[in-house]
Amino acid sequence: MKNNRTFVNILRQRSSGILLPIFSLPGPHGIGDLGPSALQFVDFLKAGGQSCWQILPIGPVNPLFGNSPYMSPSAFAGSPLLISPELLVVQDLLRPDETEPPEFSEYCVDYGRAAQHKHKLLTLAWQRFQCRSDRADLLQKFIHGHPWCIDYALFVALKQRYRDKPWYEWPEDIRQRRPEALAQAQRALQDQVDAVVFQQHLFFDQWIELRNYAQIQGIRLVGDLPIYVALDSSDVWANQGIFQLDDSGTPTDVAGVPPDYFSATGQRWGNPLYRWAADETKTRAQLWDWWEQRLRLNFLLADTLRIDHFRGFSAYWAVAATEETAINGRWLPGPGQPFFEEMDRRLGGMSIIAEDLGLITPDVALLRDNLGYPGMNILLFAFDGNPRNSYLPYNMEKNSVVYTGTHDNDTAVGWFLNPEVAWESKQRAKRFVNRPDDHAGSFHQELIHLALSAPSNLAILPMQDVLGFGNDCRLNVPGVLAGNWQWRCAGHYINAEVAAWLHSLTDLFGRLPQALDHQDKDQQDS
Repeated sequence: MKNNRTFVNILRQRSSGILLPIFSLPGPHGIGDLGPSALQFVDFLKAGGQSCWQILPIGPVNPLFGNSPYMSPSAFAGSPLLISPELLVVQDLLRPDETEPPEFSEYCVDYGRAAQHKHKLLTLAWQRFQCRSDRADLLQKFIHGHPWCIDYALFVALKQRYRDKPWYEWPEDIRQRRPEALAQAQRALQDQVDAVVFQQHLFFDQWIELRNYAQIQGIRLVGDLPIYVALDSSDVWANQGIFQLDDSGTPTDVAGVPPDYFSATGQRWGNPLYRWAADETKTRAQLWDWWEQRLRLNFLLADTLRIDHFRGFSAYWAVAATEETAINGRWLPGPGQPFFEEMDRRLGGMSIIAEDLGLITPDVALLRDNLGYPGMNILLFAFDGNPRNSYLPYNMEKNSVVYTGTHDNDTAVGWFLNPEVAWESKQRAKRFVNRPDDHAGSFHQELIHLALSAPSNLAILPMQDVLGFGNDCRLNVPGVLAGNWQWRCAGHYINAEVAAWLHSLTDLFGRLPQALDHQDKDQQDS
């Protein structure tokens, strides 16, 4: 995507941005989406002197996995829940009176009711779309640009046929993707397949409209790329040879992390692992080609990508699928630096943030530094009393991203009020901001001061911390399935007063958008 506009290079110059998932945006339809509230949030960011908007993964979600954006049935598709009904009215696919929503909470996503509401509207839009004379051409054009959608749409239709059973429990000929069985299923399910393609066409049209608007306003989008994909996904079903599976489609080993301070048994995530070490040249080529397609699509959607669990590209923890915990795993080598150098060559450059939290060994730091990728500094992890703690501001490098917290942490105020956090840590945090008090209500502003004043080139602030919200607005508690990914930011909190306060602080700490230098601009325009 060529762009002749001038932007801040958010990874090379002092800048800042806000972390807010799309589903957390305000709006009348039970869940944030790509409609007017998304464009208004871009306006808010510009008024606040910000340079970027960091989001969470935007793929379809599954209630069986708590609607986690990190356990999607597709690494490529967009979530239909994020499609804006208002924009469908603009396209004459819905009438305004048809989009009238039931009453939803403005503070919490109700995934079940929101899905029913959006499904009804998308069904109406599909019926109306089928009356258009150019319908076939539009869908074929989308498929031509997004060939992954062929397998994904058939996967969704087959999930409906087999009552949501996982693909590895489907009939053998479908499970093993025998050509004659797939062709027969495609013919029998063509209407359902076309409806899925239509929804993806809508999602990507709306997303590109949002990204273009953000570019005009000088706001860069920071996407989030999980390293692993869900076992019951179109990606694994359609590309079984690049994953560590047996002949029945069952993983031989699964992903996780070893025991540490936070968990005596480690974390057994259960995702299938990639065949990075495959002996067959064809398999390795298919795996790298799949990653190229995945990265290429994500850089169509975002300017910069945060790669989740970056350490898995250096070495990953493999747990036998028969194990109930992650204790008895083993470290296996990832694809390392040659992989990223090849992807960078194929894509013509990549802007990446390495999520390097957790157990980071010297090989991981070396990979990150050799590639020049900035790592992440989390201020809420800084106050354990260790003067060498890498998250303390005076230990941060310029080539890094500082966060007050992430989607997996307490909010700033929630951390200060959390009885499980040592009082000494809270006192130490207050000393760093020169506030010898025990007030929780101002702690978010104090931590934001610390983040914006830090040496890191980029500072990212979760919207909950900008607004001073507590842990009732926390996005996720790792290891807990229910009750996550629900917080929404009511519209009246996203206002001119907050934007003015943000702008003032951003200006104070030298993070307002600046023009690119000549070298960066040449790279941006290439």
